[in-house]
Amino acid sequence: MKKLNDYYMSVTGRELTKKQIEQFEKYYELLVETNKVMNLTAITDKDEVILKHFIDSLAIQNYVDFTSKKFNVIDIGTGAGFPGIPLKIAFPQLDITLFDSLNKRIKFLQNVIDELDLNNGEGKCEAIHGRAEEAGKNILYREKYDYVVSRAVANMAVLSEYCIPFTKIGGLFIPYKSGEIDEELSNSKKAINILGGKYVETKKLVLPDSDIKRSFVIVKKIKNTPKAYPRKAGTASKQPL
Repeated sequence: MKKLNDYYMSVTGRELTKKQIEQFEKYYELLVETNKVMNLTAITDKDEVILKHFIDSLAIQNYVDFTSKKFNVIDIGTGAGFPGIPLKIAFPQLDITLFDSLNKRIKFLQNVIDELDLNNGEGKCEAIHGRAEEAGKNILYREKYDYVVSRAVANMAVLSEYCIPFTKIGGLFIPYKSGEIDEELSNSKKAINILGGKYVETKKLVLPDSDIKRSFVIVKKIKNTPKAYPRKAGTASKQPL
C-alpha cells in the first residue's frame, strides 16, 4: 500500500505507521471479500478504494486537529465504514461510533472492528444499528458527540436534521460533500439555524492525481436542538426544513 502512504503524505503531510498500513490492507481485503455477497461499494479496484474511500475519508484532518484530545465522533449513515473506520485507524485514541440503518452492514462493520482490533484500549469503536431520526431523540446519543460526520448520505437540509441533534453544544457537524455545494448550502441554512447550528465555513480540496472535488461544510452547534427534531422517519426527506 505504498500509494496509500504517498497519497496520505500529499494530503496531510503525515505518514502512516506500519501497523496502520497493515490495518488498511486488512480492511481492503475484508471489504472486497464481503462485497462479493453484500452490496457495500461499487468501487473495488485497490487504487480506487485507496483514493476514493481511504484518502477521501482522511482528508478532513486538514481542517480538524483530532490529535489535540480524545474526541467522541459519530459517523451517521456509515455504510461500509466511511469515513469512520479510516479515521479510527489513523487516530486510534478517538471514540468512534459507526451508525447505520442496515443491520447486515453493522455485522460487517463489527467484523472489521474485531479483525482490525479497533477496540485496542486507546479509544473505543462501536457499530450501532438504527435510524437517525429515532436515535437522535435518544438520551444515550442526543447531543453527546464532539464531531458528527457523514459522507454521501443526503442533501444538506435533510442531513442537518439527521446529524445536528447528535452534536453537543460547542461541537461540530462536518458533512463530506461534493465540490459544487453553494446552492445546496444556501438551501440548507434555514434548517441549520432551526436545529441549533451555525454555518462557519466551507473547506474545499481536490483529491491527489484526480479531478475529484471535496467540500467539508463546517457547522458549529451553538444551542440545543428543539425537542421536535428530528421528526419521525421519512419526514425530513419529504418535507425538508
